[in-house]
Amino acid sequence: MAQVTVTIDGKAYRMACDEGQEEHLIALAERFDRYVAHLKDSFGEIGDQRLTVMAGIMVMDELAELQKRVRGMESEIATLRKTRDDALLKADKNDAALIGALGQLAERIEMVAAKLAHS
Repeated sequence: MAQVTVTIDGKAYRMACDEGQEEHLIALAERFDRYVAHLKDSFGEIGDQRLTVMAGIMVMDELAELQKRVRGMESEIATLRKTRDDALLKADKNDAALIGALGQLAERIEMVAAKLAHS
């Protein structure tokens, strides 16, 4: 297990993470620190715990919005897949009908050719 030190609101926190995840954890902490800094700029010194809770709520709000967008996109993808599948099915039916018509036409041409050959 790897160890990294992250800084949030000027305070260092030692944290454990999986090997290879150090940079990712540091980046997440930096992003969260920006939320805290934004709130601190907006509201001033309102207490570490309150700032942290407010920043956490902001992150959760952003997450909820992103999840909502993902669900909408998943629904849109499902609709597009169904439309594609329906179009492919229709194309297969059209191909089958065309092959059948061409087969019948070929038979007629062969019959005409056979009659001409016997005349």
